[in-house]
Amino acid sequence: MEDIYLGRVITTHGIKGELRIKSTFPYKEKAFKIGNHLIIDKEKYEIKTYRVHKGFDMVTLDDYHDINEVLFLLKKKVYIAKEELQLSKEEVLDEELITYKVLTTSGKKGIIKEIFYASPTNKIMRVETDKEILVPLNSPLIKIDIDKKEVMIDQILETR
Repeated sequence: MEDIYLGRVITTHGIKGELRIKSTFPYKEKAFKIGNHLIIDKEKYEIKTYRVHKGFDMVTLDDYHDINEVLFLLKKKVYIAKEELQLSKEEVLDEELITYKVLTTSGKKGIIKEIFYASPTNKIMRVETDKEILVPLNSPLIKIDIDKKEVMIDQILETR
């Protein structure tokens, strides 16, 4: 069973045991479903309620109804079991994308070293060929072939 990182519990919200989670996970609608289980400190907790408030994911877990009952979860990392996400074939996680081969239209081969956020909405791939290339992940310059597990990068500029 593989656990996927969703984010971190930032603080509580109100007095009824609601937790504020900071997450940049791309498939939140599949992860934060009522009835799904979040994994915090290797323990499973069922999501009872979910909503978005000021850009944060707000959840209540199990039968916790009081702020004092959930204080032990503050500042903890939040995970979900990959099987529980039920991703379609076209949906690829960053962790899987790093294992893909990289090919460029100029014939170079490379590997993805890192995927990071340059801003809250712009995800960047750091690709190493004979040199390092930074490519926006949502760019029309890249095409992801899930069946072949390849990323094709259209290099429109060659620098020397």
